[in-house]
Amino acid sequence: SLYINRISGVDENKEEISIDVFLQVSWEDPRLVPVDDPVAPLTKQYVELTLAERETVWVPDLYIRQLRELKVMALLEELSSLRLYKNSTLVLSIGATIIFKCDMDFVLYPLDVQRCPVDFSSYKYTVKEMRFRWRTENALTFPHDFGDGFFRLPKYVVSFYTEQEPQTIHYGDDNHSSARLEITLSREVKSYLLENYLPSTLFVSMSWGSFVVVPEIVPGRMVLLVTTLLSLITMFDTVRNNSPDALELKCLEVWLISCTLFVFFALMEYFIVLFGIRYDKHWRVAAKAHHHHHLGGGGGGAGGHSSVHVSAPPVQLQQSTLSLSQSTVETPMNSSHAQRENGLESNAAAGLSGGGGLKVPGGATNKVQPQESDPTKLGGVSGGSISNLSGSFQTTQHVTSVMTRRRVYSFRNVADVALMYAGSQRGRLDQISLIIFPLSFLIFTIAYWTMYISESNRKKL
Repeated sequence: SLYINRISGVDENKEEISIDVFLQVSWEDPRLVPVDDPVAPLTKQYVELTLAERETVWVPDLYIRQLRELKVMALLEELSSLRLYKNSTLVLSIGATIIFKCDMDFVLYPLDVQRCPVDFSSYKYTVKEMRFRWRTENALTFPHDFGDGFFRLPKYVVSFYTEQEPQTIHYGDDNHSSARLEITLSREVKSYLLENYLPSTLFVSMSWGSFVVVPEIVPGRMVLLVTTLLSLITMFDTVRNNSPDALELKCLEVWLISCTLFVFFALMEYFIVLFGIRYDKHWRVAAKAHHHHHLGGGGGGAGGHSSVHVSAPPVQLQQSTLSLSQSTVETPMNSSHAQRENGLESNAAAGLSGGGGLKVPGGATNKVQPQESDPTKLGGVSGGSISNLSGSFQTTQHVTSVMTRRRVYSFRNVADVALMYAGSQRGRLDQISLIIFPLSFLIFTIAYWTMYISESNRKKL
């Protein structure tokens, strides 16, 4: 049996629990019978053995598997006694400070629940030779300032539980009987809610206030977001240095990192808004002016360069058609070929004398020198085929270029609309963010607490 006097402390870094206890171990030895003391009162049921008599009495080799250190209390002398009762039962009592080793897992910190089993067994005797068990009554006793089987520390609520069923542990070559005590450490969450969760939630809520600040007020909005972000980073660093180590991210660290990311995304949203404002004020105006300049240059202006630019493609088509008509006619038909050349020369002469130039579709004019026909190049069908393929290839390139330009312009239009909604003229991105950010944080909070509380309750079972 154990009388739990007090809990000295819990060391999370060393994973140790220190407890002041009064340990009682009782066993029966039929070989020993107390001698009646005539001086002792008749109501006394036991005999206190002296230190010299203890050397001659067999004592079980008690072994605690999780024991780190045991110190027997002593004031004037050691707090220990060995009593022999009339029914040949011996009771050994020791007042000691016991330090147990407990394997702790802090992944759920500060919602973690630590279970520390303590096994009282024999090191030498196997389960066939000796059995350990707790008393059926008053196996654990506590002072009056204890609660109902639990003790409150500044950070933990410590509770004790004894396994009444026989336990066995295996070490060496055989199984050994064990009486198991289980210590449960449940952390007080209220202090962490006030010190960490509540301030971080307020910081995230403050970052949402930047969405209602006019984007043109850059210093005010930027100071609000950057200060909030730095405060969360400082809080995360403090928690990480003062909390116990774990193999994974702890529960509180996941919360602080998520809050930091929410504020960081709000800062990124403001950068997008500033980019939209700058695009509205400068780049959009320059892009529109450049676009109108190109449209005005292709509409047939007063300059001679623009008229040549527009009238050049019809002239090329006319020349290609002329070359095609010349090349498709066979060489023996000299009369028709001569008439066509004479007609072309007369038309060119009339145009030069009139000063109007060659008439082309679209109303624009251009002076074109007549081309000399080469009978070796235009005399057969093969020359016409080459000219036809060349014109078809140029037309395909022109269509592909037009389609590519249309795709680029459509993509730019979509980007312009998106940046316009992010800019200051409409402020639609701030309005959307003012709804999306709180809603996303609410969903994250519900999922966070649901997952970690359910896992913490599962650890308690």
